[in-house]
Amino acid sequence: MIKEYKTLKEVAGPILIIDKVSDVKYEELVEVELADGSIRRGRVLEITDTQAVVQMFEDTRGINLESGKARFIGKTMEIGVSTDMLGRVFNGSGKPKDGRPEIVPEKRMDINGIPLNPYARDYPNDFIQTGISTIDGLNTLVRGQKLPIFSGAGLPHSDIAAQIARQAKVKSEEGSSEKNPFVVIFGAMGITFEEANFFIEEFKKTGAIERAVLFLNLANDPVVERITLPRLALTTAEYLAFEKDMHVLVILTDITNYCEALREIGAARKEIPGRRGYPGYLYTDLSTLYERAGRVKGKKGSITQIPILTMPEDDKTHPIPDLTGYITEGQIMLSRELYRQGIQTCVDVLPSLSRLKDKGIGEGKTREDHSSVLNQLFAAYARGKEVRELAVILGEAALSAVDKNYLEFANSFEEKFVKQGRDEDRSIEETLTIGWDLLSILPKSELKRVKDEHIKKYLSTK
Repeated sequence: MIKEYKTLKEVAGPILIIDKVSDVKYEELVEVELADGSIRRGRVLEITDTQAVVQMFEDTRGINLESGKARFIGKTMEIGVSTDMLGRVFNGSGKPKDGRPEIVPEKRMDINGIPLNPYARDYPNDFIQTGISTIDGLNTLVRGQKLPIFSGAGLPHSDIAAQIARQAKVKSEEGSSEKNPFVVIFGAMGITFEEANFFIEEFKKTGAIERAVLFLNLANDPVVERITLPRLALTTAEYLAFEKDMHVLVILTDITNYCEALREIGAARKEIPGRRGYPGYLYTDLSTLYERAGRVKGKKGSITQIPILTMPEDDKTHPIPDLTGYITEGQIMLSRELYRQGIQTCVDVLPSLSRLKDKGIGEGKTREDHSSVLNQLFAAYARGKEVRELAVILGEAALSAVDKNYLEFANSFEEKFVKQGRDEDRSIEETLTIGWDLLSILPKSELKRVKDEHIKKYLSTK
């Protein structure tokens, strides 16, 4: 039996405290009825012997503690999912934002997901081609991986996210008859109207929206929606991947706004803060999002995650990137220095890392020379950057002939390999060809990380 309570005690920001409650469960949905009969929804965050702390999904202004009524409806927050969601735009509560009618759900699922038995997980090992050389060539994304992008304020992470969403595709093993559909689920939290419009138009312009689901929470939307939005996106992804056998790429931006919302709610609950004012459970909370990526044995579909976060003051030791790095399998770092040089896809390859890249490259997946070219490009670019710093101190005249080759390599690498147009979709073969062209700048005696047979087959001599 649904009970109705008139014991609303206190409102603080998005938090409502209800007194003298009984038989209330954690995460249970709540309906608060205002004096004018309108309904606002929330969920139970915390329970004591007699009180329930409720996180409201909508604005708490206008809630009268004397006349308001609360109903605990006995179930957790769910989303109705369906393949009809493809091509649609939703808000942070899962309601249509594109002016079209609500979908008819094929199934209703709890947004918190179901814990996945670690033994049931399958190892990620299939290459995903993003069309961006610095990711495909040097920090390869593998199907089922979680690989975040660490950006900074003002850097073009939105453009890169849109480019990945448009261009990403699974490159199956040669001879494989796998034809599972590849779809993108895009979740944006706390973005401006201009950014939201940019993403919608980008998807529509290229037709990518037909294989995408967009969840958008604007900066002026309720803060609490930023907590539910990634869970709505990931629940939709789980349905499409594990019940409809689709390969799903989930892009979440901006995780920093998500963590700020957690901090705001924690402050309203008067919690003891952790590092830099963020909740002490930030690591645990982030893991409930990131660990929903992966593959399951016996299922054809998969979930690959690319969370995007802006590092406050470009500080990678900040709690958000720091904890994210512990949970995820690498990171893609964007460089302000490269962006100032006019390089739009400004990925800084040296501090970037994909821990699973070795599982998604090689013969039958990309090409047999991929691993050795990757290692040689990394080593040569690192040496070239060292030489560049040396040249600033001593001058170019003091450099040896080999050092000058490395300096030329570093400059050409940034100009030809890292730099890429917004609509430039490079295949892995094109990326590796550019890599070999750059390696031809160096003497053959310096190519110590590539096999002789690969040099004979692929190296173009000047």
